[in-house]
Amino acid sequence: MFTNGQVSIWADYLDREFLNGEFKQLVDKGIVTGITSNPAIFATAFQKGIYKDEVAKISKKVGSEKEIFKTIGIKELQRACDILLPIYHKTGGWDGYASIEVDPNLIEDWKGTVEEGLELWNRIGRPNLMIKIPANSPGYRAMEILSQKGVNINATLVFSPTQALQAYKAISAGKGRGVISIFVSRFDRKLNPILRTKGLATDRIGFFNGIKIYNLIRAEGTEQIRPLFASTGVKQEGLPVDYYVRNLYLPEAILTLPLEVLNRIIGEELEESFLFQTKHIDAFFGFLTPAGINLSQIYSQLFKEGVEAFQTAFAQMLERLKES
Repeated sequence: MFTNGQVSIWADYLDREFLNGEFKQLVDKGIVTGITSNPAIFATAFQKGIYKDEVAKISKKVGSEKEIFKTIGIKELQRACDILLPIYHKTGGWDGYASIEVDPNLIEDWKGTVEEGLELWNRIGRPNLMIKIPANSPGYRAMEILSQKGVNINATLVFSPTQALQAYKAISAGKGRGVISIFVSRFDRKLNPILRTKGLATDRIGFFNGIKIYNLIRAEGTEQIRPLFASTGVKQEGLPVDYYVRNLYLPEAILTLPLEVLNRIIGEELEESFLFQTKHIDAFFGFLTPAGINLSQIYSQLFKEGVEAFQTAFAQMLERLKES
């Protein structure tokens, strides 16, 4: 088992041109060792028009835009998994995964999530596939059932330590491997304006919260489940594109990076980030309540906003398929 402290870089983008070109080259060079996708990523891929002929052909055989998406998505995930399979075998299942997300409209439907998760798992048919499931109560139930069936799980939209621990418990109850996808930059985009008015440091809460959850997961043990830092793109002016990478390049972690961040770090020597202790992070967080920031409420708001964003992207993706 490769638990010698190495950091993994995964690509947070997927389309056919990328898989056959840049992605395969990055994997062959050992720079990238995994890939993640979500409804927004597929919406972008379909908007590029590279699937237009294929969509027209498939639409004559299937009855819905969602089935068109599944047909194409399954092919692309098979392609991604096959490219990554040598890494998966070399590392004994420690690395080398590709992720696909269940329909975000199943957010409160654990049975539907299990059914769709099993369908994708069986139709894609690769051992290095991960099924992405949002981290809420129905999601934990679905994660546990799927993990017990040997399905690998990517617990997504994780903002709070409580979510991380519940997802960890659910996945570890089975035999599937997993990652806990800790969302980072959305904290800073949401809270920076408030922090500025209170004279508090900005652009800290995202990676502080990420490290706090990372510390929790590592304390549980990382043989079966690894922490993954997601939402690593920088939207704030004045910050370097690789800001979150520089602050979250930690032993045994995974960073999934959008293309602009990935392209920025290629060829650079990345140094291990400073590992803040949880007690120091909690001391910083202690200034938030007097500033009128309730972290529990922020966790809930960010999860709700994340789900809504994925649902909107999913609807846009299906609409683009209808127009193709």
